[in-house]
Amino acid sequence: MLVGKLVFAQVMEHLPLHTFRRCVGRYDGEHKVQRFSCLDQFFVMAFAQLTFRESLRDIEACLRAQQPKLYHLGIRGGIARNTLANANAVRDWRIYADFAQRLIRLARQLYADEPLAVKLNESVYALDATTIDLCLSLFPWAPYQQSKAAIKLHTLLDLRGNIPAFLHISDSKFYDVKVLDLIVPEAGAFYIMDLGYHDFERLHRLQQVGAFFVTRARINTRLRRVSSQPVDRSSGVICDQYVELALPRSSARYPERLRRIRFKDPDTGKTLVFLTNHFALPSLSICKLYKMRWRVELFFKWIKQHLRIKAFFGTSENAVKTQIWIAVSTYVLVAIVRKQLNSPRSMYEILQILSLALFEKTPLDELLTRTTMLLEPTAVANQLNLLD
Repeated sequence: MLVGKLVFAQVMEHLPLHTFRRCVGRYDGEHKVQRFSCLDQFFVMAFAQLTFRESLRDIEACLRAQQPKLYHLGIRGGIARNTLANANAVRDWRIYADFAQRLIRLARQLYADEPLAVKLNESVYALDATTIDLCLSLFPWAPYQQSKAAIKLHTLLDLRGNIPAFLHISDSKFYDVKVLDLIVPEAGAFYIMDLGYHDFERLHRLQQVGAFFVTRARINTRLRRVSSQPVDRSSGVICDQYVELALPRSSARYPERLRRIRFKDPDTGKTLVFLTNHFALPSLSICKLYKMRWRVELFFKWIKQHLRIKAFFGTSENAVKTQIWIAVSTYVLVAIVRKQLNSPRSMYEILQILSLALFEKTPLDELLTRTTMLLEPTAVANQLNLLD
């Protein structure tokens, strides 16, 4: 007889299941469902993420090998790849998208006091998108090029804790800048963006609601200098100026002043020009803020490396979105567990430990806070680490 809870069940205890049931009811997710519930589907897909399964057959074989323990994992329905494939194909992906948003809100509350490289009390977000390549013959609904298919994952990353505050999955032809129309700006927050989001009309909307942005200036952006501020050139800042848009069409879209900062990176020797609507922060702090944008690039590389969002278990649009949203939920859930247990381990270490220990009965806090390293140091030397 099993005594105590399995590690997988202990991790899933951190889920707000009442919220999950509301999400299922909102989209009538269990209409005519008899055995394999939406929660079973979520648990099985989360298991696949945590144990790095590669296919439906792989998931089925692993779980059937542990058949006596499925009840203690929390899985009540039978495990069959056809059942799981059908659930991924027909059950509304918005169930898992809404649930992921709820987990994101919980995680952001936990990480709200995380320090930043720049001393700020306001929220700081990095906005970017990544392309996930697909096979055109298997995913004809997502054409990208003549012989390729792809989708885009647009992410607004909260840099306090590297938690995605906003996610949007689109086809590959969706322009990155259009995602600014989908985001509800937060007054007082900083939005850090690259050149792909350089649209003065949309940037002015951020200005109107009291939000701040930091972006790069394009080479062909015509600006008129209004005044200059003294700078310390030894820090790499070449100039700090208040400017206006010189062309009538551009100034009509953004009629207010901007701040232009020219910075020479002492490491690479590359000169960068930043534009922002914040005039109080020191110029070097603005440069450091933009440097933090690189975290969203690391986030994309990390989730592609450690979550199953490059090889999909189904070929329909609903199945792909379901898998991505459950992968995001799993990532955020592990981040919540890490914070609630005050674990000193990185996300990479926690995922590796969980992948081997899901069927054990070790107390989760002991497993994730034990000071003795369970991993060989060389195993993580070349891995990307978030939330260190």
